[in-house]
Amino acid sequence: MGKFGAEFKGRIIPLQGDITDKPGIKAVVAEIESSIGPIDLAILNAGSYASEPLETFNSDNFAMQVNLNLTGTANCVEALLPLFIRRKKGHLAIVSSVAGYRGLPYSLGYGASKAGLINFTEALAIMGREHGIKVQVINPGFVRTPLTAKNDFPMPFLMDAGDAAARIVKGLSSRRFEIVFPRRFAFLLHLLGLLPDRMYQAAARLAMKKPKA
Repeated sequence: MGKFGAEFKGRIIPLQGDITDKPGIKAVVAEIESSIGPIDLAILNAGSYASEPLETFNSDNFAMQVNLNLTGTANCVEALLPLFIRRKKGHLAIVSSVAGYRGLPYSLGYGASKAGLINFTEALAIMGREHGIKVQVINPGFVRTPLTAKNDFPMPFLMDAGDAAARIVKGLSSRRFEIVFPRRFAFLLHLLGLLPDRMYQAAARLAMKKPKA
Protein backbone atom coordinates (compact mmCIF):
# COMPACT_ATOMS: atom_id res chain seq x y z
CA MET A 1 0.00 0.00 0.00
CA GLY A 2 2.98 2.30 0.32
CA LYS A 3 3.26 5.47 2.33
CA PHE A 4 -0.31 6.57 1.62
CA GLY A 5 -1.85 3.35 2.96
CA ALA A 6 0.42 3.34 6.02
CA GLU A 7 -1.21 6.55 7.26
CA PHE A 8 -4.50 4.79 7.99
CA LYS A 9 -5.31 2.32 10.73
CA GLY A 10 -8.40 0.20 11.17
CA ARG A 11 -10.11 -2.88 9.78
CA ILE A 12 -11.33 -3.82 6.35
CA ILE A 13 -14.48 -5.94 6.63
CA PRO A 14 -15.68 -7.11 3.21
CA LEU A 15 -19.37 -7.90 2.72
CA GLN A 16 -20.73 -9.26 -0.52
CA GLY A 17 -23.58 -7.47 -2.25
CA ASP A 18 -25.07 -6.59 -5.62
CA ILE A 19 -26.19 -2.99 -5.90
CA THR A 20 -28.64 -3.86 -8.68
CA ASP A 21 -30.49 -6.05 -6.13
CA LYS A 22 -32.41 -3.50 -4.06
CA PRO A 23 -33.58 -5.85 -1.26
CA GLY A 24 -30.12 -7.41 -1.14
CA ILE A 25 -28.29 -4.10 -0.78
CA LYS A 26 -30.73 -3.01 1.93
CA ALA A 27 -29.86 -6.20 3.79
CA VAL A 28 -26.13 -5.44 3.47
CA VAL A 29 -26.62 -1.93 4.87
CA ALA A 30 -28.71 -3.33 7.74
CA GLU A 31 -25.99 -5.89 8.51
CA ILE A 32 -23.31 -3.17 8.61
CA GLU A 33 -25.42 -1.07 10.98
CA SER A 34 -26.22 -3.97 13.32
CA SER A 35 -22.90 -5.80 13.43
CA ILE A 36 -20.29 -3.07 12.80
CA GLY A 37 -21.87 0.26 13.69
CA PRO A 38 -23.55 3.36 12.27
CA ILE A 39 -22.49 4.38 8.77
CA ASP A 40 -20.98 7.87 8.90
CA LEU A 41 -19.66 8.07 5.33
CA ALA A 42 -20.76 6.09 2.29
CA ILE A 43 -18.65 6.27 -0.88
CA LEU A 44 -20.72 4.82 -3.72
CA ASN A 45 -18.22 3.77 -6.35
CA ALA A 46 -19.58 0.70 -8.15
CA GLY A 47 -19.77 1.04 -11.91
CA SER A 48 -18.56 -0.23 -15.24
CA TYR A 49 -17.78 0.92 -18.77
CA ALA A 50 -18.36 -0.83 -22.07
CA SER A 51 -17.36 0.73 -25.38
CA GLU A 52 -20.35 1.21 -27.68
CA PRO A 53 -19.60 1.66 -31.39
CA LEU A 54 -22.68 2.55 -33.43
CA GLU A 55 -22.28 -0.59 -35.52
CA THR A 56 -22.87 -2.86 -32.50
CA PHE A 57 -25.08 -0.63 -30.34
CA ASN A 58 -27.92 -2.37 -28.56
CA SER A 59 -30.25 -1.13 -25.87
CA ASP A 60 -29.58 -4.14 -23.61
CA ASN A 61 -25.93 -3.09 -23.21
CA PHE A 62 -27.05 0.50 -22.66
CA ALA A 63 -29.58 -0.55 -20.02
CA MET A 64 -27.01 -2.73 -18.25
CA GLN A 65 -24.70 0.24 -17.72
CA VAL A 66 -27.50 2.56 -16.64
CA ASN A 67 -28.88 -0.09 -14.28
CA LEU A 68 -25.49 -0.65 -12.64
CA ASN A 69 -24.01 2.85 -12.66
CA LEU A 70 -27.13 4.95 -12.03
CA THR A 71 -30.00 2.83 -10.70
CA GLY A 72 -27.66 0.68 -8.60
CA THR A 73 -26.32 3.81 -6.93
CA ALA A 74 -29.88 5.00 -6.30
CA ASN A 75 -30.60 1.64 -4.63
CA CYS A 76 -27.74 2.30 -2.21
CA VAL A 77 -28.97 5.82 -1.53
CA GLU A 78 -32.48 4.51 -0.79
CA ALA A 79 -31.02 2.15 1.80
CA LEU A 80 -28.91 4.88 3.43
CA LEU A 81 -31.15 7.94 3.47
CA PRO A 82 -33.58 6.83 6.22
CA LEU A 83 -30.62 6.22 8.54
CA PHE A 84 -29.05 9.61 7.82
CA ILE A 85 -32.36 11.47 8.05
CA ARG A 86 -33.22 9.84 11.39
CA ARG A 87 -29.79 10.71 12.84
CA LYS A 88 -29.76 14.19 11.26
CA LYS A 89 -26.27 13.56 9.94
CA GLY A 90 -24.42 11.55 7.32
CA HIS A 91 -22.03 11.90 4.42
CA LEU A 92 -22.71 10.63 0.90
CA ALA A 93 -19.99 10.69 -1.76
CA ILE A 94 -21.10 9.50 -5.18
CA VAL A 95 -18.53 8.66 -7.84
CA SER A 96 -19.49 9.87 -11.29
CA SER A 97 -16.98 10.92 -13.97
CA VAL A 98 -15.89 13.86 -16.08
CA ALA A 99 -17.41 11.77 -18.89
CA GLY A 100 -20.75 13.02 -17.60
CA TYR A 101 -20.02 16.63 -18.59
CA ARG A 102 -20.85 16.19 -22.29
CA GLY A 103 -21.36 13.38 -24.77
CA LEU A 104 -18.25 11.43 -25.77
CA PRO A 105 -17.75 8.90 -28.59
CA TYR A 106 -18.22 5.21 -27.70
CA SER A 107 -19.63 6.26 -24.31
CA LEU A 108 -23.38 6.15 -24.90
CA GLY A 109 -24.57 4.22 -21.87
CA TYR A 110 -21.62 5.12 -19.65
CA GLY A 111 -21.78 8.84 -20.37
CA ALA A 112 -25.56 8.96 -19.97
CA SER A 113 -25.37 7.17 -16.63
CA LYS A 114 -22.59 9.43 -15.35
CA ALA A 115 -24.42 12.58 -16.45
CA GLY A 116 -27.45 11.27 -14.59
CA LEU A 117 -25.34 10.68 -11.48
CA ILE A 118 -24.06 14.27 -11.51
CA ASN A 119 -27.62 15.61 -11.76
CA PHE A 120 -28.89 13.14 -9.13
CA THR A 121 -26.11 14.03 -6.69
CA GLU A 122 -26.63 17.75 -7.13
CA ALA A 123 -30.33 17.37 -6.29
CA LEU A 124 -29.45 15.24 -3.25
CA ALA A 125 -27.04 17.92 -2.03
CA ILE A 126 -29.73 20.60 -2.26
CA MET A 127 -32.32 18.57 -0.39
CA GLY A 128 -29.97 16.85 2.04
CA ARG A 129 -28.68 20.03 3.60
CA GLU A 130 -31.79 20.59 5.76
CA HIS A 131 -31.36 17.07 7.16
CA GLY A 132 -27.71 17.56 8.08
CA ILE A 133 -26.53 15.33 5.22
CA LYS A 134 -23.33 16.27 3.40
CA VAL A 135 -23.37 15.22 -0.25
CA GLN A 136 -20.45 15.34 -2.69
CA VAL A 137 -19.86 14.16 -6.22
CA ILE A 138 -16.50 12.69 -7.25
CA ASN A 139 -15.64 13.22 -10.91
CA PRO A 140 -12.38 11.46 -11.81
CA GLY A 141 -10.66 11.62 -15.16
CA PHE A 142 -8.66 8.63 -16.33
CA VAL A 143 -7.24 6.50 -13.50
CA ARG A 144 -4.94 3.53 -14.07
CA THR A 145 -7.05 0.46 -13.17
CA PRO A 146 -7.75 -2.98 -14.71
CA LEU A 147 -10.88 -1.43 -16.28
CA THR A 148 -9.08 1.45 -18.01
CA ALA A 149 -6.34 -0.95 -19.10
CA LYS A 150 -8.87 -2.32 -21.60
CA ASN A 151 -9.27 1.06 -23.31
CA ASP A 152 -7.77 1.37 -26.79
CA PHE A 153 -8.08 5.14 -27.11
CA PRO A 154 -5.93 8.02 -25.78
CA MET A 155 -6.36 8.72 -22.05
CA PRO A 156 -5.01 12.23 -21.34
CA PHE A 157 -3.51 12.91 -17.90
CA LEU A 158 -3.80 9.23 -16.85
CA MET A 159 -3.05 9.03 -13.13
CA ASP A 160 -2.24 6.28 -10.61
CA ALA A 161 -4.96 4.89 -8.35
CA GLY A 162 -3.00 5.87 -5.22
CA ASP A 163 -2.82 9.49 -6.32
CA ALA A 164 -6.53 9.46 -7.12
CA ALA A 165 -7.34 8.00 -3.68
CA ALA A 166 -5.28 10.68 -1.94
CA ARG A 167 -7.18 13.41 -3.77
CA ILE A 168 -10.50 11.83 -2.85
CA VAL A 169 -9.53 11.65 0.85
CA LYS A 170 -8.48 15.30 0.80
CA GLY A 171 -11.65 16.35 -1.00
CA LEU A 172 -13.94 14.50 1.40
CA SER A 173 -12.73 16.70 4.26
CA SER A 174 -13.42 19.88 2.29
CA ARG A 175 -16.63 21.81 1.78
CA ARG A 176 -16.48 21.46 -2.00
CA PHE A 177 -19.46 19.80 -3.66
CA GLU A 178 -17.39 18.48 -6.57
CA ILE A 179 -14.16 16.55 -6.07
CA VAL A 180 -12.58 16.49 -9.51
CA PHE A 181 -9.18 15.40 -10.79
CA PRO A 182 -6.92 15.80 -12.60
CA ARG A 183 -7.93 19.45 -12.58
CA ARG A 184 -6.15 20.25 -15.86
CA PHE A 185 -8.22 17.63 -17.67
CA ALA A 186 -11.45 18.81 -16.03
CA PHE A 187 -10.66 22.42 -16.96
CA LEU A 188 -10.05 21.36 -20.55
CA LEU A 189 -13.36 19.50 -20.72
CA HIS A 190 -15.21 22.45 -19.17
CA LEU A 191 -13.60 24.71 -21.75
CA LEU A 192 -14.59 22.39 -24.59
CA GLY A 193 -18.08 22.25 -23.13
CA LEU A 194 -18.46 25.99 -23.71
CA LEU A 195 -17.95 25.56 -27.45
CA PRO A 196 -20.96 25.68 -29.78
CA ASP A 197 -22.34 22.20 -30.41
CA ARG A 198 -20.90 21.85 -33.91
CA MET A 199 -17.41 22.86 -32.80
CA TYR A 200 -17.51 20.62 -29.73
CA GLN A 201 -18.63 17.60 -31.73
CA ALA A 202 -15.88 18.17 -34.30
CA ALA A 203 -13.26 18.42 -31.53
CA ALA A 204 -14.53 15.25 -29.84
CA ARG A 205 -14.33 13.31 -33.11
CA LEU A 206 -10.71 14.39 -33.56
CA ALA A 207 -9.75 13.53 -29.97
CA MET A 208 -11.05 9.97 -29.99
CA LYS A 209 -9.83 7.38 -32.44
CA LYS A 210 -12.00 4.46 -33.41
CA PRO A 211 -11.49 1.41 -31.18
CA LYS A 212 -9.64 -1.52 -32.71
CA ALA A 213 -11.78 -4.25 -34.26
